[in-house]
Amino acid sequence: VVVVVLAMAQEKRATAARLKVALSLEQESAAAELRALLERVLSLRDEASSSSSSSSSPEAALSWCRCLLAGGEPWESFVAAVRAYDPATLCGLVWTANFVAYRCRTCGISPCMSLCAECFHQGDHAGHDYNMFRSQAGGACDCGDGNVMREAGFCKRHRIKSSSEVPSVPKDLLIMSELVLPQFIFYLIQYLRDGYNEPVLDVPSEKDLHKVLQMLEPHISFLEDLTKMGGAMRSVLTQVLTNQQFYKDLSSGSGENACTKKSHEKYLVALKGSGLTFPEDKLGSGVQEPGAAASSSVVQDVLSLFSKSQEDQDGSQGVGKRKRVKLSTTTKDQSIMDVLKHKCFLEELLFWTIKYEFPQKMVTFLLNMLPDQDYKIAFTKTFVQHYAFIMKTLKKSHESDTMSNRIVHISVQLFSNEELARQVTEECQLLDIMVTVLLYMMESCLIKSELQDEENSLHVVVNCGEALLKNNTYWPLVSDFINILSHQSVAKKFLEDHRLLVTWMNFVSFFQGMNLNKRELNEHVEFESQTYYAAFAAELEACAQPMWGLLSHCKIRETQEYTRNVVRYCLEALQDWFDAINFVDEPTPNQVTFHLPLHRYYAMFLSKAVKCQELDLDSLLPDQEMLMKLMVHPLQIQASLSEIHSNMWVRNGLQIKGQAMTYVQSHFCNSMIDPDIYLLQVCASRLDPDYFISSVFERFKVVDLLTMASQHQNTVLDSEHERSMLEGALTFLVILLSLRLHLGMTDDEILRAEMVAQLCMNDRTHSSLLDLISLNVFHPEFDPVMVILRTVYRRDVQSAMDRYTAFLKQSGKVHGNPWPPYKKRTDLHSSYKGLMGLLHCKTLHIVLFTLLYKILMDHQNLSEHVLCMVLYLIELGLENSSELESDEEDSGVGQERCHDSWFPGNNLVSNMRHFINYVRVRVPETAPEVKREPPASTSSDGSGASQNSGTAQVFSLVAERRKKFQEIINRNTTEATQAVRPKTSMKWSAPGATPQLTTAILEVKESILSLLIKLHHKLSGKQNSYFPPWLDDMETLIQHENPKYLHGDGMTAVERILLKAALQSRLNKHIIEEICRKVTPPVPPKKISPAEKKTLDKEERRQKARERQQKLLAEFASRQKSFMETAMDVESPDVDIAMEITTAEQHVSEAVYDCVICGQSGPSTEERPAGLVVLLQPSSVLGQCRNTTESKKLPTSEKEQIYPWDTCAAVYEARLATLQQYFKDSSCLQSVSIGWEGGVYVQTCGHTLHIDCHKSYMESLRNDQVLQGFSVDKGEFTCPLCRQFANSVLPCYPGNNVERTLWQCHSNKSMQDLIKEVEELQEQLGTFPSETNLSKEMESVMKDIKSTTQKKYTDYSKSPGSPDNDFLFMYSVARTNLELELVHRGGNLCLGGASTAGKRSCLNQLFHVLAMHMRFYSIDSAFNPWKKLTQLALDENLQMSNEEQPEVPVLYRDVLSLLLIQILTMPQPLRKEHFICITKVLFTLLYIQALVVLSVKCNSEDRITWMNSGALKKSLSNAKKTWEVLLSHVISELSKGKIYEQEGTEDLAMVWFIAWCPHSIEMYLQQFCLPFLRITSLLQHHLFGGELPSCQEGEEFAVLASCLGLLSPSFQSSQFSSASCLDWPVPAFDIISQWCSELVSFSNTHPTQVKVLLIQESKWDLPHLLQLPENYNTIFQYYHRKSCSVCSKVPKDPAICLVCGTFVCLKGLCCKQQSYCECVLHSQNCGAGTGIFLLINASVIIIIRGHRFCLWGSVYLDAHGEEDRDLRRGKPLYICKERYNVLEQQWVSHTFDHINKRWGPHYNGL
Repeated sequence: VVVVVLAMAQEKRATAARLKVALSLEQESAAAELRALLERVLSLRDEASSSSSSSSSPEAALSWCRCLLAGGEPWESFVAAVRAYDPATLCGLVWTANFVAYRCRTCGISPCMSLCAECFHQGDHAGHDYNMFRSQAGGACDCGDGNVMREAGFCKRHRIKSSSEVPSVPKDLLIMSELVLPQFIFYLIQYLRDGYNEPVLDVPSEKDLHKVLQMLEPHISFLEDLTKMGGAMRSVLTQVLTNQQFYKDLSSGSGENACTKKSHEKYLVALKGSGLTFPEDKLGSGVQEPGAAASSSVVQDVLSLFSKSQEDQDGSQGVGKRKRVKLSTTTKDQSIMDVLKHKCFLEELLFWTIKYEFPQKMVTFLLNMLPDQDYKIAFTKTFVQHYAFIMKTLKKSHESDTMSNRIVHISVQLFSNEELARQVTEECQLLDIMVTVLLYMMESCLIKSELQDEENSLHVVVNCGEALLKNNTYWPLVSDFINILSHQSVAKKFLEDHRLLVTWMNFVSFFQGMNLNKRELNEHVEFESQTYYAAFAAELEACAQPMWGLLSHCKIRETQEYTRNVVRYCLEALQDWFDAINFVDEPTPNQVTFHLPLHRYYAMFLSKAVKCQELDLDSLLPDQEMLMKLMVHPLQIQASLSEIHSNMWVRNGLQIKGQAMTYVQSHFCNSMIDPDIYLLQVCASRLDPDYFISSVFERFKVVDLLTMASQHQNTVLDSEHERSMLEGALTFLVILLSLRLHLGMTDDEILRAEMVAQLCMNDRTHSSLLDLISLNVFHPEFDPVMVILRTVYRRDVQSAMDRYTAFLKQSGKVHGNPWPPYKKRTDLHSSYKGLMGLLHCKTLHIVLFTLLYKILMDHQNLSEHVLCMVLYLIELGLENSSELESDEEDSGVGQERCHDSWFPGNNLVSNMRHFINYVRVRVPETAPEVKREPPASTSSDGSGASQNSGTAQVFSLVAERRKKFQEIINRNTTEATQAVRPKTSMKWSAPGATPQLTTAILEVKESILSLLIKLHHKLSGKQNSYFPPWLDDMETLIQHENPKYLHGDGMTAVERILLKAALQSRLNKHIIEEICRKVTPPVPPKKISPAEKKTLDKEERRQKARERQQKLLAEFASRQKSFMETAMDVESPDVDIAMEITTAEQHVSEAVYDCVICGQSGPSTEERPAGLVVLLQPSSVLGQCRNTTESKKLPTSEKEQIYPWDTCAAVYEARLATLQQYFKDSSCLQSVSIGWEGGVYVQTCGHTLHIDCHKSYMESLRNDQVLQGFSVDKGEFTCPLCRQFANSVLPCYPGNNVERTLWQCHSNKSMQDLIKEVEELQEQLGTFPSETNLSKEMESVMKDIKSTTQKKYTDYSKSPGSPDNDFLFMYSVARTNLELELVHRGGNLCLGGASTAGKRSCLNQLFHVLAMHMRFYSIDSAFNPWKKLTQLALDENLQMSNEEQPEVPVLYRDVLSLLLIQILTMPQPLRKEHFICITKVLFTLLYIQALVVLSVKCNSEDRITWMNSGALKKSLSNAKKTWEVLLSHVISELSKGKIYEQEGTEDLAMVWFIAWCPHSIEMYLQQFCLPFLRITSLLQHHLFGGELPSCQEGEEFAVLASCLGLLSPSFQSSQFSSASCLDWPVPAFDIISQWCSELVSFSNTHPTQVKVLLIQESKWDLPHLLQLPENYNTIFQYYHRKSCSVCSKVPKDPAICLVCGTFVCLKGLCCKQQSYCECVLHSQNCGAGTGIFLLINASVIIIIRGHRFCLWGSVYLDAHGEEDRDLRRGKPLYICKERYNVLEQQWVSHTFDHINKRWGPHYNGL
């Protein structure tokens, strides 16, 4: 078979080569032969299935094509040849979703510009504003494209304009391609035609489509490979794809080939099924150009076809159809929507790409061609031609999300290029097509609007519940539209084209009034609709964003005309809307829509016109009547916001609150609330102020509250809502009058104000500020109005005030509770001066007067907030009074109004001093005012400027407003027919049930000024508290801004206002002085009946309680926050809640423990033992120590690698393995320690509990159903007192402190006696203790300790299950804990003092548990190392007994292991004298080990020198205590064997070759012995108490030696040498000779191993995590595309272990082993259950601890010090050393469990 295949391949090659030669000689026959060959090879699969020949399988077809293209050459060499002719000026690399790309705003011309990583890193973007991002929909690299980015940003490859340098392509290279490719592409198209079947009855046939696509995969990949060959091949492809002749010849279906005919029919069917017409069928050759006109009958025809298919889709929803016909009248639209004519392969390929819903492969192929300029233009035009078809397919698609992404992937490449967009706009009507297509798309989901007049409304709106809106299906089309509007040339065409503007306003009006809310008055709504998400998204994306795009081109005077156009059509659309919903003057109550895009377009273009284009505002404004209508709906929204916050809409569910919040939320406010407020400001500045003010109070439903009477009837509002609605109305007025966002602030001021508002509420990170807004800010800049406007939650306003208060208190400016400060405003733009008229109209003055009076009289439903706003409004009025007319009333208006009986003029300054004596009020008959007689005289009391104060009339806001409205209407409309408007005011008449109102006259005798002064007295609680400051100090009248009054409470505000009033007018000044002179006590409330008093008190009390509750809650929250901060304090894991374990107190006879569960204190007894709360965790931290000081770096390139064999764990493991190879197993297992990896670390929080209490506590935890962060079944719990994580209890050994002091006194026994005693004590067998509770607990805790770590870390013996294993494990646990404590102390004991864990150390208790278990194993006395250390062997031959394997020589044994074995096998408690004895004996062994190693390290000459010099001093008295003598003895002894002979390999000697002088030898010996002294001192400290002395680094050896009793206290340090600590139990030289002889005999058999085992590394550096690079990008670029070494795929979530640098797949199923994912597995192998991983794609660190994990945070921060989790912002990140140190600190100190709070189970899935 193989031979056949090879032969065929050769035959193919030959054929191809022959044809190529023939063609290059231009032989006719050759072309025909080629065509026939191709037809045979590329025939469709029907024949393939019948003939079994393999020649027509897709693979065969492809191999033929390759062969033919290359003309017989090998394919690779052909590819290389074509590539040589690539003029690579553009990159054009195409990527799909999730690819990591870059965007540089500094270099981009279009905001959509993007670069592949390679081009980005090869370009120069240092210091630019760039970010990395994960592509959502896919994209392509723009490097080299000058239309999209600036040339400075091109990379090195694409900078050269190399068209001149590339030679032209030789003709014969691509001659075959030009002939083969048309047939190949036609073959592809036939496949696509053939595979497509119209879905029957809307059952999606995705499976079939999928099959076809799978079969075609190799073919499309082949085309893709061709595109990657570079420019030469792309231009051939372009020609093939766009040549109309090829298409005609091959696909018209006219040929005699039946197969082709059939496929052409299928193509026509597919066109028809798409609701598209093939022009020939209907119109002859009439419409070929989209612009040509068509007869109207055809349009009707096509239209009916369109609406028919619509009805099929909509089913029942055939509303709004009447409207649709009106919209579809232009012929052009129809041809846009329904006619498609394909003239070349490219067009039909795109058609099928759409039909098959944009398969990824096809998209990538089409995009890969884009670097070819001709193709780009042709493809863009084709895309536009199919735009309507794309929309229809998208609407039907079941996978609209994926499809949307693919569409945008293409369109963003085409439309970001301004030149291309302009060309297509001019040649293909791009704008018409887009607007029409959008309009059609929305038309399919219109419903009748229910706003205002439900029955007769003609307005239609989109239905937000439809999938089209809910799923954002319109997104790709809108995003394209926004994209092309960003180009100035395109936007200009749009703004100049009146017909387009009309159509667009039509489109916008579909959203006007959508998602209408109706207030539920009776029961709670059953189903809360969530359509508001869709509505807000639609308004923002489909209306607001195009609006902002257009506005960005209307910035200068020259663009005035555009603004006029938009405003004109906007007003027309608004007028149509008002007519369609039948709007007269009153909005329907209890309805609100937040969506008024037409109002907002109008407002924003007005604002731009005045701000940037110097247009005259009045020329753009409609008449008064239209203004009145315009203000109604935005005002309705403001009132509804207040209602929603007053809980009046509570029956509509939570979603209505969601709408209110979204409306002001940072991403929406610029497009929603800001334009609304601005529009209201414009209306207010042009309408009659009295009318406007009364409208506001009427909309807010508080008209009835504004009466001087103490009781009133509110017909439209429940009394519990009155207070908050009144606050809402006043706050709205304050915002309206003081906000300057569109009224004269510059852009910089706006930005600053926005930032300040956000920062006042909360601290913000830089990125969240950038996010919220498209420094200590309080003092001068805090603007409460802006904060109120920008807060989503009411509590944020409170939070801003709390921060303001805290700031003032801290700076010592104010004590008590300050009020929001009054902030001076920027000047108004002259166009809006009329706005200030609101502050100077009688209506407002009457309202202010009434409210001040009511507050003074303690009427119900008023609050401090109301007073604050009233004062704010008065102050605004005083600030803005100068420009208004003087005190006289303008006598022009003849009409008598009831206001005139209140105030003489309109100016606030003069009205403030006007006294009002009597007021008529309407009150319920039950009110107390009715009983009183009317006063005898109504004359004025002649004070001040009040002239004709008769009785002020009853004041009705509503009546006034009616009158005003009627006037304006009558002035505007001359025709009689319209003069009488239908009155809609009936709705507001009082319901019949209300009690009768009667009129009473109230004696008032106050002016605004006198009310203010009395309020001051009331607020201060003192009589006559106000004294005019200018009487003392005339300066106050001259100073402009008195800092004294800037911040403070209500009294300060009143003082500030009175001062301003006095400044503005002399008369006011006199009146204030006069009032103050004759001030009366505050008027007591007039005869309030006890019952009424009660209700008032109750209300007041309620209000106070509410305020108190708020304060308490706020305080509680801040306390909780500060507690969290301290509890999370990373630096000090030792919060000293720990209770003293009173073991070191000497006056108590027995240690007393407090149980934190039952609270009782007492000793720990055999029967009822107490225990320490402990956490047992396996640890491999020690194993990570290395013997180098510089830390290992994380590899970031292929060259760097980390080798694990220099770690402590690896070294010790190798040593044990070597020992086991040559010596007896049981002896080996006592000569080393294990636990460097997987050792058990025991830590405690220091709290104790009774063990029986603990058991019942665990039982209750087990029954507790609450989900805990820990697993009770595994014995985990949290300490009942301090909540620290724990998993076991360590029993406390009942001990007597009195004895302890006795043991510590020094006895004068000789060394020999002590050695004897130690030996005897060890000989006593551990008696099995009686079965007490204590011993049971000790056994169970030992089990816990064993099961903490994995089996592989406890089993080192050759014979499994041997008791030697347990023995080794137990003393190693002690070693691990001692070594770790040393690490925590920084590796030495220079600091001295108690343990860092202090009260938290549990080593004493741990020793008792271990010792009790070690005593069960007796060491056979023959093998007891103690004897070898303290006795000379009687008989030399004993050792050489014929054992199979000798014991480990003493000099190879680890001295610390021996120490622990000796101590733990002694009966507890140990006497100190025995401890010192053991230490002394072992020190001698250690010292000799040091000398032996030293002798091996120096070279042979040195060795001889030392041997001889030492021999001379042997006879001296202190010979045994000098290292020289001992060294000489060691050398002479060891020379007997082959130990020094191995120096043929000089390398070992060379490594250590140092000139050894006596000083360096002394230092070496001390360093060698220090680790032993440190651990022994720690051990002594834990067993016997006593402080550790502190010292300098140099003297550590001496200090520790004397502390351990190795040095006699009388010793002088001047002549100190390490050897003086030696105390020989037997003649020194004899025992040394005995030890050395063991080595000699070993060296004779295994000369190579002697040294390897001798040289031990004594100095280990502290454990560290890997060193990370400065810049995160270094890690990211290397690892995010790196393949996993296990499964060799690129992981979806790659991670690296920060301890050892291993690269792992997080959550990857590919690397799963027995249900453990790779990270979990690695955490067990590398850290015995603790893993620290850096997630490459998220920059976050994740900690795995046993069966739980937590997100730790990131150690890489951006320039503003913020994390960027998931790299969402993609800004450059830099290492934060402090954070990394904290992480390392937590790892070394094993405190992850205590410090990180958010743990969850990982179920082995990480």
